[in-house]
Amino acid sequence: MKINKIFRNIIIVLFIIFIALFISQENGYYEYQEYKKVALTNEQIKEFEDDVKNGKKIDLKNYVSKTKKEYGNAVSNAGLSVSKQIEKYFKKAMEASFGALADVVNDN
Repeated sequence: MKINKIFRNIIIVLFIIFIALFISQENGYYEYQEYKKVALTNEQIKEFEDDVKNGKKIDLKNYVSKTKKEYGNAVSNAGLSVSKQIEKYFKKAMEASFGALADVVNDN
């Protein structure tokens, strides 16, 4: 009985997430985000054309916006930290194992 209740709750949560994503897609959230990128690009093109008309020195770095996306959050940072710790101890274990294996091979 309890498993059925858990399964039903998981299905309900997934359905709610699906509905939220569907509504955001239907309302054009993604298209609006893309439009904002294009609008910024159009502003940069206009600025470039104005600088060319005015005879200013042109440097491409002044017109290209640098966007670096940061995808980190507390969960991913914690996962990365745990992963690095596991890597450190695994590396030590592997070095010790191969060191012992090398000693056995060299003794024979």
